[in-house]
Amino acid sequence: MSTAPAGPAFDALPERVKAISPSRIIEIAGKAHGRTDVIHLWAGESDLPTPQFIVEAAMQALRDGHTGYQLSQGVPALRAAIARYYSRAYDASIGADRISVTVGGMQALAQALLAVCDPGDEVVVPVPVWPNIVEAARIAGAAPVEVPMAFDLQRGWHLDLQRYFDAVTPRTRVLFVNSPGNPTGATLSDDELDQILAFARERGLWIISDEVYGRMVYDGSPFAPSFVTRIEPEDRVMITNTFSKNWSMTGWRCGWVVAPPSLGQVWDNLLQYGTTGATTFVQYAAITAIDQGDALIEESARVLAARRDLIHGALAQLPNVRTAAPAGAFYLFFSVEGLTDSRRFALELLEAQKVALAPGVAFTDAGEGWMRLCYGVSEASLAAAAERLQAYIGRWRPA
Repeated sequence: MSTAPAGPAFDALPERVKAISPSRIIEIAGKAHGRTDVIHLWAGESDLPTPQFIVEAAMQALRDGHTGYQLSQGVPALRAAIARYYSRAYDASIGADRISVTVGGMQALAQALLAVCDPGDEVVVPVPVWPNIVEAARIAGAAPVEVPMAFDLQRGWHLDLQRYFDAVTPRTRVLFVNSPGNPTGATLSDDELDQILAFARERGLWIISDEVYGRMVYDGSPFAPSFVTRIEPEDRVMITNTFSKNWSMTGWRCGWVVAPPSLGQVWDNLLQYGTTGATTFVQYAAITAIDQGDALIEESARVLAARRDLIHGALAQLPNVRTAAPAGAFYLFFSVEGLTDSRRFALELLEAQKVALAPGVAFTDAGEGWMRLCYGVSEASLAAAAERLQAYIGRWRPA
């Protein structure tokens, strides 16, 4: 595991910067990078390429000269297109004045935390969770308060709302929500969102809801329950999203946030002094993606559902594996009986079977003993990985 550098320059950094933890997902990525003999299942990325109609829209935007600065909050036509998307897909009325375009979903999350957190504030976070969330809270000066989720074979991963609410203290500023969740695939119900919203309203808390996997859902539902269908314009709720997952645009770095309209100038300021806005021609391609991409999203969900069933079926039959088919996202989070060092397991698996997984401990200590597998690869690669995993895990015993 890499460690922070030592030396006079590092020692002179602020404590909040020195305390940033290296990603344990990236450690596996670094060891597997460029190896063609490895089946890469560690990343949160699908192998489904960006559709050609989106690529062509970007090329046309370049030909049309959309290469200069734009408004910090985004191309007005894109903000309007996102508002249309919410109306079309969710039957929700979200005005374009409530939407700000960001450089991917991560900037949306980081700036949402910066917008509402003072040093010492607490952010309540269900775990296991994508590690970027807890680190972004710390960078904003806040303290993440981790609430472990529960797991059983019938329900899979789920959040105990009473435990979640009990974690709130007088210092709490934010309730964080990620549904469907990374790495667990846990998806909150409409009733659970209603309870969280009512609790936050009563106590004057902010909700930051990461909904990037909102259309990666299975078993008949077109989308996961969302706060966009239940919030009033001035509710203290910010919803983040990105074109990365549902529109297969990970490298394009374009996302957005939905916020109360009275925060428009706040978001304009944060964007202006952060990135000065997302790449202009990418935003024009994103208009085409969101206006014409409904069929793409539906087909992607169908493909991913088949891949989920393939890998879940392969691992669930092993007597020393605990897992449940996720309701959303594109990860299988599984545990192996006796596994207590997921990092070591990931490194040994990589060398022994040429399969790269993310160790569960990368997603906070609540994930230790578990492994995250992204099934966003071809069925042929997934079937090969399943054979290797069955062979390795079937004979694996704790040291």
